[in-house]
Amino acid sequence: MSFRKVVRQSKFRHVFGQPVKTEQCYDDIRVSRVTWDSTFCAVNPAFLAIIVEASGGGAFLVLPLHKTGRIDKSYPTVCGHTGPVLDIDWCPHNDHVIASGSEDCTVMVWQIPENGLTQPLTEPVLVLEGHSKRVGIISWHPTARNVLLSAGCDNVVLIWNVGTAEELYRLDGLHPDLIYSVSWSRDGSLFCTACKDKAVRVIDPRRGTVVAEKERAHEGARPMRAVFLADGKIFTTGFSRMSERQLALWDTENLEEPMGLQELDSSNGALLPFYDPDTNVVYVCGKGDSSIRYFEITEEPPYIHFLNTFTSKESQRGMGWMPKRGLDVSKCEIARFYKLHERKCEPIIMTVPRK
Repeated sequence: MSFRKVVRQSKFRHVFGQPVKTEQCYDDIRVSRVTWDSTFCAVNPAFLAIIVEASGGGAFLVLPLHKTGRIDKSYPTVCGHTGPVLDIDWCPHNDHVIASGSEDCTVMVWQIPENGLTQPLTEPVLVLEGHSKRVGIISWHPTARNVLLSAGCDNVVLIWNVGTAEELYRLDGLHPDLIYSVSWSRDGSLFCTACKDKAVRVIDPRRGTVVAEKERAHEGARPMRAVFLADGKIFTTGFSRMSERQLALWDTENLEEPMGLQELDSSNGALLPFYDPDTNVVYVCGKGDSSIRYFEITEEPPYIHFLNTFTSKESQRGMGWMPKRGLDVSKCEIARFYKLHERKCEPIIMTVPRK
């Protein structure tokens, strides 16, 4: 009998996470208390942005990555919104450009100075107005410059040309209810959405049509998330009818039955999936959990393989995910998370042990 059947070969079976030392954390940050299921945090190789509590309006902090330790209460913020900020996203093509969506129904695009902020930033480069209700999701196009997607509580998805500040596409009437998450495909030709009516849709923005749709992807009434994988499959997180948290993998060619379905536990925080296309590992962080679980997606059944869990003492309020070009590969680092506590942000490094 061969050993292959007993233990699956995987390069990532022993991936482990470790938090950094206390002096490398970012302390004394008042993380936002808005009840919205976004990550509250966005990172790139130059800066860390965190949505913070702000009286009268919405604001977020932008810190240079090396500015660790205690953050002064008077540290300048980006504060041009008149309502709380719900989502932020760094531009993948320019490390100094960030977009934010807010309860004031606008999307703003900001240019961060070379060395970070020295005074509060109140003037955005651009204000995009087109939503009639609060804007909860912001996502830059992965391959085309200056293309930004925003989704609001008016169930409308807008795609903007940031260079000319005009609406490229207005996708209205495709979603009957609140949109929970939006994820671009690898080349940016399609995107998938998870909606409150429990359906997952694959949408072609240029035609404005739904290419594929799966109703009742997860039976439960709590929020779902969907992310596009590199090979065009879709990974979703949601809840079963008994309120147990589930993960599922779907083939966009045939959405009748999931390729893989796993139940995790009966905790009630929404699961935020982070997908790494280079290693095919999905990291799942629950809001209010104190753990990060990670799974490898493979070609052969059962498709979703549980690898391990990173656990810490304190629960997370949000999570930032560093793009690949910001990692220290000489230390075999394959992912880095920025975990938000009540009052601080703690980087967690995922490494593959090598002999």
